[in-house]
Amino acid sequence: MDYTDMLIQVATSFFGTLGFGFLFNIRGWKLAFAALGGMLSWGLFLALGFFVDSEPLRYFIVAVCSTVYSEILARALKTPASTFSIISLIPLVPGGALYDATTMALARDTEFLNSFIHTVELSVALSLGIVIVTAVSKHIFKPIHRG
Repeated sequence: MDYTDMLIQVATSFFGTLGFGFLFNIRGWKLAFAALGGMLSWGLFLALGFFVDSEPLRYFIVAVCSTVYSEILARALKTPASTFSIISLIPLVPGGALYDATTMALARDTEFLNSFIHTVELSVALSLGIVIVTAVSKHIFKPIHRG
């Protein structure tokens, strides 16, 4: 993949996540930061492709970074982290892999199982990245109860 294709993908990831932000009824600066998060997530995923061969590992790293971004913005803008986390990770949803696995299953292709396992690996990598950062941030930023 050449750099022009990568720049086009990064730019379109911004507008794609912007559209999902509208669907989730996010407005103003929050929408811009959410779309920026999607663009940064996809850009990081592409950049990691030069250094990391494992696609599930790249998904995990990007999920961790994107969730950290979301947690920071949540505190700065006094908004739930899920507002940014969901939108920022939209470009990484393994819809294409799921489509391929489903198509192979319907065609009774022998490669179906490999494709399905790969899709599950990507989904688990995203989930683990989100859960780990969210759990750590809840522990670090737990509310102080005065009583």
